[in-house]
Amino acid sequence: TALRARALYDFRSENPGEISLREHEVLSLCSEQDIEGWLEGVNSRGDRRLFPASYVQVIRAPEPGPAGDGGPGAPARYANVPPGGFKPLPAAPPASFKPPPDAFQPLLQPQQAPLPSTFQPPAAGFPYGGGGGYQPGALGSGAYPDLDGSSSAGGGAAGRYRLSTRSDLSLGSRGGSAPPQHHPSWAKSSATVSRNLNRFSTFVKSGGEAFVLGEASGFVKDGDKLCVVLGPYGPEWQKNPYPFQCTIDDPTKQTKFKGMKSYISYKLVPTHTQVPVHRRYKHFDWLYARLAEKFPVISVPHLPEKQATGRFEEDFISKRRKGLIWWMNHMASHPVLAQCDVFQHFLTCPSSTDEKAWKQGKRKAEKDEMVGANFFLTLSTPPAAALDLQEVESKIDGFKCFTKKMDDSTLQLNHTANEFARKQVTGFKKEYQNVGQSFRGLSQAFELDQQAFSAGLNQAIAFTGDAYDAIGELFAEQPRQDLDPVMDLLALYQGHLAKFPDIIHVQKGALTKVKESRRHVEEGKMEVQKADGIQDRCNTISFATLAEIHHFHQIRVRDFKSQMQHFLQQQIIFFQKVTQNLLGKRRCTIFP
Repeated sequence: TALRARALYDFRSENPGEISLREHEVLSLCSEQDIEGWLEGVNSRGDRRLFPASYVQVIRAPEPGPAGDGGPGAPARYANVPPGGFKPLPAAPPASFKPPPDAFQPLLQPQQAPLPSTFQPPAAGFPYGGGGGYQPGALGSGAYPDLDGSSSAGGGAAGRYRLSTRSDLSLGSRGGSAPPQHHPSWAKSSATVSRNLNRFSTFVKSGGEAFVLGEASGFVKDGDKLCVVLGPYGPEWQKNPYPFQCTIDDPTKQTKFKGMKSYISYKLVPTHTQVPVHRRYKHFDWLYARLAEKFPVISVPHLPEKQATGRFEEDFISKRRKGLIWWMNHMASHPVLAQCDVFQHFLTCPSSTDEKAWKQGKRKAEKDEMVGANFFLTLSTPPAAALDLQEVESKIDGFKCFTKKMDDSTLQLNHTANEFARKQVTGFKKEYQNVGQSFRGLSQAFELDQQAFSAGLNQAIAFTGDAYDAIGELFAEQPRQDLDPVMDLLALYQGHLAKFPDIIHVQKGALTKVKESRRHVEEGKMEVQKADGIQDRCNTISFATLAEIHHFHQIRVRDFKSQMQHFLQQQIIFFQKVTQNLLGKRRCTIFP
């Protein structure tokens, strides 16, 4: 007898080895046993491929097998498994699924269930002060509050807390809980929330999956806590109480190994210390790698590009310095990045005079334990608010569309500005000088007349030619004043936009685990408290993601407003110079 299955939901295939499903469609199964959540079957059109087991219900009535199934000539089981392995299982939409609410409804709703101790430590240990910010040092020394609210002997310094999300995610009832209701008999076996089969995905590599599944454990110091607070527009990072800026000046060519190796050194002066330090590009590159590794939900844009040849040319050094200034300003203005230990070490440790201290701080940063899944333990979210995950998903999808459109438009503007600047430097300059030369040629021809009454006219035409030469030079120099700064800003934001797909992927991965756990609860396979823990950990990631999106929009408005003002001011100054050249030459002529 052949097994059949009926599709419960629509499913759209994304890989060659998969088959699309339509709700209520009946398929013939090659085997009832699934492999990592996927079944192989044949549809009514004779296509034999894979589909997610959670999207179908097995029909156990015996039916004649299809002609193409079984027998010596039948293809091997799971012959359609893609070479790269299976993709993560898609979440089946619940029967009660409704469209997301209107995008302008509030993100936050009153908390429906107590927050798990995994993310919201007991009030005695992690109080929030005015404005929702975490108050360091509120807990005495000698005890570490555990997840269940109890404490254990610490023996360490005050303000260091052990946090863990470890939990048994196996399904089914335990600990005397009531048996599940209204679930089919085949659902009684234990199961777990599935792991992503693609172990190279950002969600997995960032530690987001391990955190959501409750596998993170570590000690969190007061200084490591990253607080998300509720602002007037939703979640945002807690502001840096001591904001600062940093200047980058005096690029100087240095040598070492008795002149065998050369490099450019930049002088950095942070405003909060006023103590200069000198850094090479490789130091910036090291800092970027550390920040990108430690903060998977924060956008750390790429540094200005490297260059194999011409590294010591003045134009390249000047362009790189401007790019580093933009990059450094963004790092210093981020409430989280500006206060982290590795960034402060980069800004304050004088590597040229105290190499030992620089290397010690470098090794400490490279051995940081609060990375990967443990990083998410450092996130502290408002204790009395829960996020509407459907609304969060709608906001994230809207931001994803925004970043795609912004990326396209910045690429287009960058191309247009670069082409226009090239024309100004070469084409416009040459054309204006050609016009000027033509006027001078006419003046020289008139001078052959040798008439006294035409001398003023001849001089006026020659001055007009000189004016057009000067205007051509103005065009060639102008891109440095207005278009180049715009393109520098666009390059920085292209780096930001390249980071957000990974940040969104982490949040989307967490949301997928929530949907899967909810489906298990509905099927009676998972205890409610287990699913609640997954949802609360997803909330933590969502809070951080929304806070980072809010920060991005804030700096975007700040930067583009300032840059557009600068661009238009430079354009006004440019055309004033053009007018002054024409008026100045006119005053030397007989023209009225």
